[in-house]
Amino acid sequence: MIDAFRRMGQRLCMPQLSCHSPLGALTISEDDGHIVALDWGWGRDQEETPLLIKVRDLLEKYFDGERVDFSDLPFSPYGTPYRQKIWKAILKIPYGETRTYAEIAAQAGGSARSIGGAMRANPIPVLIPCHRVVGATGLGGYSGLNGIEDKKILLDLEKGD
Repeated sequence: MIDAFRRMGQRLCMPQLSCHSPLGALTISEDDGHIVALDWGWGRDQEETPLLIKVRDLLEKYFDGERVDFSDLPFSPYGTPYRQKIWKAILKIPYGETRTYAEIAAQAGGSARSIGGAMRANPIPVLIPCHRVVGATGLGGYSGLNGIEDKKILLDLEKGD
């Protein structure tokens, strides 16, 4: 059975590596040399690949207050073509800066509401920095485990640079 899955090009499980952060435990998932997810919580299976070690080390530097640019990492988030376009747009928001949902909509298309939907569906938060997208009159929401509190932590961390 395992050989049948391999012949079909499917993996039985993806390599994952977890790390500690101010947001709690985070687990990074890789598939075919690309980052596909960052989840809250400690992953059951831990597998150190060169890419996962690199990302974990970058996250540790980031949470230690160093200016880190994640945009050159090989990402392959699962999502619609529209959401992929939005996530590429938010990767261009510089460290320590924010953009409004409306600004991203003007740049990438759609509405502020559809941008919010793409942010909620972002499978690679922190690395694809949806926390840098804010409302016109406030922070907006955040899909992290602790919601808006996680967004505040990330934005404050980047202001401290």
